[in-house]
Amino acid sequence: MPMSSLTTKWQTTIPREVRNFLGLKPNDKILYLIEDEMVVIKPLKGNILDLRGSVGTRGKPVDFKKVRKTVKKKVARKIIESAG
Repeated sequence: MPMSSLTTKWQTTIPREVRNFLGLKPNDKILYLIEDEMVVIKPLKGNILDLRGSVGTRGKPVDFKKVRKTVKKKVARKIIESAG
């Protein structure tokens, strides 16, 4: 099982076996996913759409149309109050 140590600056070297398995090259970006009591390392390659689904949401999805409508109403109310 590959292992590595932390430096005093909290840095580590990814073992060669892991780098090769993930296809990592110098300057590649990696994503750390925390799942239960594990940390999963994923290479970030391609574009932002490749990350779809990699980050969970908290609670219900946001209805942006409803949020926008609410904000418009509040802004309109403030304009009316400041003019009157």
